[in-house]
Amino acid sequence: MVIPNSRILNLGLGCVAALLSACASPGPDTQVLAMTQAQTLGLSGVASTQIPDGWQSLGDPVLDQLIVQALQGQPTLAVAKARVSRMLALAGVAESSSYPQGSFSADVTRQRYTENGLYPKPIAGNIYSSGNVQLGVSWTPDLFGQHTAEIASALNQVQAAQADAAAAALSLAAQVSRGYIALARLGSQREWAQRALAQRQQLFSLISDRVNAGLDSQLEQRQAEGALLEAQAQAEAVDEQIQLVRHQLAALTGQGPQAYATLMPRVDQLKLEPLPHTLGADLLGRRADIAAARWRVEAATQDVKVAHTQFYPNVSLGAFAGVNAIGLDQLFDNGSRQMGIMPAVRLPLFDGGRLRAQLRGKQDDLDVAIASYNGLVLDAVKEASDAISSSQSLARQHTDQTRSLEAAEAAYRVQRDRFQAGMNSQLALLNAETALLAQQRARTDVRARELDNRVALMKSLGGGWRAER
Repeated sequence: MVIPNSRILNLGLGCVAALLSACASPGPDTQVLAMTQAQTLGLSGVASTQIPDGWQSLGDPVLDQLIVQALQGQPTLAVAKARVSRMLALAGVAESSSYPQGSFSADVTRQRYTENGLYPKPIAGNIYSSGNVQLGVSWTPDLFGQHTAEIASALNQVQAAQADAAAAALSLAAQVSRGYIALARLGSQREWAQRALAQRQQLFSLISDRVNAGLDSQLEQRQAEGALLEAQAQAEAVDEQIQLVRHQLAALTGQGPQAYATLMPRVDQLKLEPLPHTLGADLLGRRADIAAARWRVEAATQDVKVAHTQFYPNVSLGAFAGVNAIGLDQLFDNGSRQMGIMPAVRLPLFDGGRLRAQLRGKQDDLDVAIASYNGLVLDAVKEASDAISSSQSLARQHTDQTRSLEAAEAAYRVQRDRFQAGMNSQLALLNAETALLAQQRARTDVRARELDNRVALMKSLGGGWRAER
């Protein structure tokens, strides 16, 4: 009996439908939701005005050169760049899978053929050389978006790796900047320490003369001696901190410990530009670490799509052509030709448990990426809020400290005039000078803290980084 073509077609479609209905099902999706800026920031929705970059806004060419040197010589940045290169290579592998693949093979075999095998005599029981030359091509069409999702995931991983490298560079630049500011602050403290030491020496000498003259007791002399020794210890402690910070800067820039043995910046040489009045939610997009976390969320989302495609049929097409012969003298004869096509369909019928577990794993990876992104957003908001609050407080402290310094300068001028007029002792003048030195040091410390906080604020706002997509 001859079966009509229509019945064959209907029978084939029915088989396909039955197979598809038997395929594993992915099950329901569950997912952690990513926070939006409106949920977490509480910042203005208006776009922010341009903000000064951290170290570049300080206006010190020596600091700029240190940062350039650090970005060129720090091994940790080389690791980050190597990761970017690796992700680019993986993205290339993913992209190549969407194109047809070709192969060429050629081999020669010298063997004795068994007498009890497939080959009859005279081949059986004798030694012959055989050759094979073949060209093949294969292609897996992207029917359900698997290759597209794999490429998208790989490209997002590349973007994340590039953002990680940028975040590492920004963190390094911030470390160098803050170390440089700390060195400038310590340099000012050493100046005040030296002046305080000279003033304590002068005070000790004066009290010793008064003791010898019978105007003061041994108690005052011992107290003055203790103050002198304390000033010497403070000066030595400042020198120690200066050496340690210099060593830190040398390590950050990839230099030997003594590379910056004479480096001594000054606080008053560093500029502090005013901040803009508008700080909008768009500032989050300027943080490379947040951008990296967001791209990892996108990559994990694409990985979930890839896992979904495993539940659908996989179709591949292949073809080959070449020559094959026993006896190399016949390899390129017309009768040695061989060719064929190899269409294939793969249906996941009974491995649904494995596929569902694999999908759940990818969904869990996505939830982890989203949770990490949410946590990073909250940390970024806290860092920026802390830096902004400190900036506002330090501005008020600077104003108050300036007034305190002005009062101490006025008091010192009065004591100096009274001393020059013979109305006050030198001891009273030295005490007024001690108070003035303390206020000058405090004002310099506030200024250094303002500079350090500005670098921290710029780092928390991304340091002027922009994504390249």
